[in-house]
Amino acid sequence: MKYDFTSILDRTGQDAIAVERIPDGWVDFPVAVREGFDRIPMWVADMNFPTVPSVTEALLARASHPAYGYFDPSEAYYDAIIRWQETRNGVTGLRKEHIGYENGVLGGVVSAMNILGSRGDKVLVHAPTYIGFTKSLENNGYHIVHSRLQIDQDGIYRMDFEDMEKKLREQKIHVMIFCSPHNPTGRVWERWEIETVMELCRKYDVSVISDEIWSDLLLNGHKHIPTQSVSEDARQRTIAVYAPSKTFNLAGLVGSYHIIYNDRLRDRMNKESSLSHYNSMNVLSMHALIGAYSPAGHAWVDELKEVLSGNINFACDYIAEHFDGVKVSRPEGTYMLFLDCTEWCSKHGKTIEEVWAAGIAVGVIWQDGVSFHGPCHIRMNLALPLSRVKEAFDRLGQYVFRE
Repeated sequence: MKYDFTSILDRTGQDAIAVERIPDGWVDFPVAVREGFDRIPMWVADMNFPTVPSVTEALLARASHPAYGYFDPSEAYYDAIIRWQETRNGVTGLRKEHIGYENGVLGGVVSAMNILGSRGDKVLVHAPTYIGFTKSLENNGYHIVHSRLQIDQDGIYRMDFEDMEKKLREQKIHVMIFCSPHNPTGRVWERWEIETVMELCRKYDVSVISDEIWSDLLLNGHKHIPTQSVSEDARQRTIAVYAPSKTFNLAGLVGSYHIIYNDRLRDRMNKESSLSHYNSMNVLSMHALIGAYSPAGHAWVDELKEVLSGNINFACDYIAEHFDGVKVSRPEGTYMLFLDCTEWCSKHGKTIEEVWAAGIAVGVIWQDGVSFHGPCHIRMNLALPLSRVKEAFDRLGQYVFRE
């Protein structure tokens, strides 16, 4: 490979919560890493790989000019997004006016909710559910109605369309948040699945906020289908939000964007986003996106997908062979695992909190899945060198999931 995905990146002292914090607040007993174990960061969803060099080069080039005053997004910024979407996702007809800046995807979700509904309204969301959706929606006064994903006979998470339709109809819900690819399960929806969702939304006049931040991180040959691409009606009723942050490890720079084809929705979204006067692009994040969405960025992501696919395949195969009673649906996108420990905990008389704490004790810094609406689940980040993934699973085998 041209790019380095094997060296262990030392992030100590570099403002990284992944290595400096242990996720807390959900257990009522002390949790700490035991002496003799270093920390393997496998919780918050950023990567322990260096970003593509073209990002660093773009940042240094802009930072070398010692003036950072007011600015407007450049044509190069919009052109980079248009080319990226066309090349990676087959998007056609995307123009500059369809693209709008957002400080973050969750901020974009809240702005979209504010123009599509009123506080107190119900919104349909699949469960398991990204914790950021839960906090953002509840903090802003919206009521979440969950439709739980079901695992089929092949171990694949599927939407329950009958349940979705029942809830849309009976509870008169007119806004849905659609996570594609899905976080935390890693499902990459097939075209027919998205078409079915959007037909339900057309039938019950439901507006859709489509979070597609993971759309670049596809595993084992899976392909992302943009929600807006499945029909003209979907194109008109959907606000889609994207970002380079997950793809290129740029979360600390801040900078996402929406794509809206419907003129009325776009005018209202731009107005809502402008009200605080703080939803404004950072000049360095603009140049980071341009550097990321470059030919070098395309090549880097292609290699990254191979690395992540290898990590995911190793982990899922290891779990199946060594962790009897732990179940996982092999992700098709993202770099997260969602471990179902229900059977293992029942068999061994353990709680999920105790399992989580046992992993932390040996330096496997993973994340509880309960806050993602997985009743006996743990969420695990595999975006780090394979050597560290193997070390983590060796520790889990020796000290946590022992027979």
